[in-house]
Amino acid sequence: MLALIHTSPVHVPVFDALRDEHHRGLELRHFVDEGLLERARGDGGPEAVAAEVRAAVERAVADGARAVLCTCSTIGAVAEATAVGAGVPVLRVDRPMAAAAVAAGARVAVLGTVESTLGPTAALVEEEARRAGRSVEVRTVLVAGAWAHFAAGDTDAYARAVAYAVDGVRGADAIVLAQASMAPAQRLATTPVPVLSSPRPGLAAAAVAVTGAPGGSVAHPAASPDTSG
Repeated sequence: MLALIHTSPVHVPVFDALRDEHHRGLELRHFVDEGLLERARGDGGPEAVAAEVRAAVERAVADGARAVLCTCSTIGAVAEATAVGAGVPVLRVDRPMAAAAVAAGARVAVLGTVESTLGPTAALVEEEARRAGRSVEVRTVLVAGAWAHFAAGDTDAYARAVAYAVDGVRGADAIVLAQASMAPAQRLATTPVPVLSSPRPGLAAAAVAVTGAPGGSVAHPAASPDTSG
């Protein structure tokens, strides 16, 4: 079973759909805590919720998780840090996306709709560049006003606002959508520059961590359905 830690319930159907399309038979269990992001955006930063994230990982492992995937970029590094002592892999959803951005070229634009995710995502891209032995120039762009649409539940307007910002980017070899919630904008953008989002590659990496198989499939396609909670 793969446990997913979310900071918004909107991610649950997104990852369920990706599982059904690419990783049939993989059991998902969702843990949603909207307050984590709100508190991590405060003065204490992501470290302010480190104990809560660790507790969430420990609950998931106690429930039988063979790996844990954090889908929030703001607290991704905090989640990864809990792998020490967790007994199972703990992954952040945006790491495979960051590696793909580095492979695409030296100029990477990171777009976010909340300021708290820009620094962690930019740092992750730079970390992946060091791992790959590449030089990279990362710049960040806050899509002003877009988060208000998301907070109001207007995900269509949110995606359009992000796509508009994406199409305005110039001088980049890759454009990174820092938050999983921004992924729908990927199909709306018209720029010829590669636009990268995290849910699909992040879930694929987590599926490998659970099953050990590149396809992420398990031996019994009729495995128990996922549970949300």
